[in-house]
Amino acid sequence: MFRTAILAALVCAGTSVTAQDASIEGVITEQLQAFRDRDVGTAWTFASPMIQGIFQTPENFGRMVQNGYPMVWDNSDVQFLEQQEFESRTRQEVLIKGPDGAFYILDYQMIETEAGWLINGVQVIPAPDIVS
Repeated sequence: MFRTAILAALVCAGTSVTAQDASIEGVITEQLQAFRDRDVGTAWTFASPMIQGIFQTPENFGRMVQNGYPMVWDNSDVQFLEQQEFESRTRQEVLIKGPDGAFYILDYQMIETEAGWLINGVQVIPAPDIVS
């Protein structure tokens, strides 16, 4: 019951944010759509040079996401939450529903390049322990 209330509050918070940079949301939205479409080549284009350097190919990148981030690979019910500046990067929190039906909060680290905003990493934010 408490978990449901927290998730409902997060969803409401995500829908009330209007001052965030739409281009960041657009990049994340387009990459998530590419993963839903299984278009790893397009999803790869939204990754920063650092991420592309680590994984070397779109296929390696796609395997990593499919195996390590199933909630990104098979995502739904995406809500944008808090966005904040952190050193030279911007962090965007995203509430997302995974294939298991559970909700996850992801912390997207974004960098601005000459080509526009790119995703420089994603981290799952642990859910708080809830005692009922």
